[in-house]
Amino acid sequence: MLHYQRFFLPNGLEVITHQDLGSKMAVFNLLYKVGSKDEIPGKTGLAHFFEHLMFGGSANIPVFDRELERVGGSCNAFTSPDITNYYITLPAANIETAFWLESDRMLQLNLSEKTIETQRKVVLEEYKQRYLNQPYGDAFHHLRDLAFDAHPYKWPTIGQRTEDIENFTRTDVEEFYQKHYQPSNAILVIAGAVDPDEIRILSEKWFGPIPSKNPQKTDRIQDSIQIRKKEKFIQAKVPTDALYKAYKMPAKLADGFQQTDLITDLLGSGKSAILEQTLVKNGKVFASIGAYILGSVDPGLLIFSGKMEKGVTSLEGEQALDAVVQQFILDEISENSLTKIKNQSEAMKTYESIKLINRAMNLAYYAHLGNPDLYWQEYEKKSTLDQGSVKEWANKILKEENASVLHYQSFPS
Repeated sequence: MLHYQRFFLPNGLEVITHQDLGSKMAVFNLLYKVGSKDEIPGKTGLAHFFEHLMFGGSANIPVFDRELERVGGSCNAFTSPDITNYYITLPAANIETAFWLESDRMLQLNLSEKTIETQRKVVLEEYKQRYLNQPYGDAFHHLRDLAFDAHPYKWPTIGQRTEDIENFTRTDVEEFYQKHYQPSNAILVIAGAVDPDEIRILSEKWFGPIPSKNPQKTDRIQDSIQIRKKEKFIQAKVPTDALYKAYKMPAKLADGFQQTDLITDLLGSGKSAILEQTLVKNGKVFASIGAYILGSVDPGLLIFSGKMEKGVTSLEGEQALDAVVQQFILDEISENSLTKIKNQSEAMKTYESIKLINRAMNLAYYAHLGNPDLYWQEYEKKSTLDQGSVKEWANKILKEENASVLHYQSFPS
């Protein structure tokens, strides 16, 4: 387990310090508890749009990156359906610069018309390049929309439509900022060669005066239990057919999540996995195929995705996939296979923990779930699951009435 110290400022900001004196560097990780699931239809993409706006300068810092580079630092950020995460790496001796930079844009971000319009163009270009102009680029737009009936996971983080981004008003942007970008909605993790007592002083100095508004979180509409298979067929200018088959699965902290994760590990993790060996190496249907879970906080999806060999239809692909999945459900899961997957998970967790930035991000993410210790509790739970438990959840989840299938088809030649 990672050692850490944790405290809360009176305004609600959660602060976690992880001291590691083995390096002269530090990581400043600020997680905001807002993602695309906190948006509403017609105004989707705001969380991701805001990630861009946060680098547009603030009241006392016209150019964020320039000030950071002056002290040997670098930064980046990402947005997911559940969170938005900003991180800075810099020499530990210069950690106060990160406090200055992040507190200034939390309190008084530059939301001028010029900044908004500049970032709007950047995001729209990203949308077009990554999702509209790439082969299969909009597949998850279609799959999410098909799989979810009402939950905001229905749209991707970039936004449901370009029109939503084009129509953001300055009022939309300012209201989003005031609601979500405040101390009580954030978790700060400082990791590296830092003094926990100094971090407390700096946190109180730079973030303590920022007021929190304690907004009421909007209750999200949850999807009802799926009772029938859903399918969608689209045609596009792509080299071969592709298949995306998704099954509804439990939420991150719910019973069954870890078992579902193991199911995808057994079926689709690595070149020796069942899907790779059966459908790619020794088959003539799929050119590639994988299995994974979205890992979302609310109930999410287990997904099989693959591209067909030339001339093979996605319908043939689904038939071949279903045969392998049904055989997996019927067969006993060997103890050796399960142990191998668990050992791989342990190795991956050990590898992840080598990097300071990974430790900082994990502390922030699991704190947002309720407690940083959940990171190890989750792993320990997964390592003790037996074949019977995994088999039970495979039977619960891998049912046709629980499936949503996207057939992404190439135009007939």
